[in-house]
Amino acid sequence: MSKPQVTYDPKAVARMALACLDLTDLNDDSTEEAVLDLCDRALTSHGPVAAICIWPRFVAAARRKLGPLSPVRIATVVNFPSGALGSDTAVGETVTAIAHGADEIDVVIPHEALKRGESGAVRDLVTVVRASTPPPARLKVILETGLLSDRGLVREASDIALAAGADFIKTSTGKVKVNATLDAAEIMLTAIREAGSAAGLKPAGGIRTVADAAAYFALCEKVMGRGWVSSRNFRFGASGLLGDILGTLDGTEAAGSEAGY
Repeated sequence: MSKPQVTYDPKAVARMALACLDLTDLNDDSTEEAVLDLCDRALTSHGPVAAICIWPRFVAAARRKLGPLSPVRIATVVNFPSGALGSDTAVGETVTAIAHGADEIDVVIPHEALKRGESGAVRDLVTVVRASTPPPARLKVILETGLLSDRGLVREASDIALAAGADFIKTSTGKVKVNATLDAAEIMLTAIREAGSAAGLKPAGGIRTVADAAAYFALCEKVMGRGWVSSRNFRFGASGLLGDILGTLDGTEAAGSEAGY
């Protein structure tokens, strides 16, 4: 799918994108200092982002920084980025992260197993991590759509994750060559709609501008209907998007669009 031509109000899109942003630092060389800075940047003069998304080892420090009543949720990643660590490891990471103060768990499916036809491995992993993520904690399931070989596998992965109780289905880790795409997002949204699910969508990786956000919002309106998008059921996983959002809202030149995630 080529990016649709979208007519939009940049400031309105920027405000919605800010409210739906999982501000992300999953750099391999991330530090506690960088994560604490991320916490500060998450509370902008235009309002908070939806969440920060960080490595599990920094969750406790982020919780101390943000406090128990922060409007910014803490998301972390498990079975990440390979999807190949196994159920026991994923469950252990999940339980520890929630104990340390995580609000949301982003788990990578065993996508290589799915490509081999082992759909049960995906179902089993999501099921056990779901059982280890009690409400109000929320579970986002990362499909790594850029590594799935065809549209049918993206749809199969979506269906499995939704049936196993995902609160969100997420495109990507941001660690591979092809991350979020409108094509994959449309398949995933269609799966949500046809399942009659209350689950949400999280495109992640490579979303850097308010114009990018507008294209995803237009797609959501096309597939799910006007008014579907909110931070409850839509997130962007991004690090570079915040600069363009703030530049748009402030009426200044955007910063940060070169960020990798």
